[in-house]
Amino acid sequence: MKNRFIRRGLLLLIAGIAFNVVGYIMKDHKMDYYGWLMIAGVIMFGIGFVSIFYSFFRKVEAQGIIEDRAEEKEKKAKFKIESKKRKHVLHT
Repeated sequence: MKNRFIRRGLLLLIAGIAFNVVGYIMKDHKMDYYGWLMIAGVIMFGIGFVSIFYSFFRKVEAQGIIEDRAEEKEKKAKFKIESKKRKHVLHT
């Protein structure tokens, strides 16, 4: 994958799920400190989700910027054509 936010997000998302699963297993076996593992899992999952969401947000924003620049370029081209027509009409 090209996008670092998606890559990191997926990695954190999977790690968060794994930490929570291990935490539940530790809880079932009545082991201590499972809560800290589950807390870390929830935090990792949340950061992963936000990273993936941010990646999609950036992609949509970049597409909007590209479209705006294309429109601006088209307007400038039309303006140049119109100004050349006006100069040609004024000189003849």
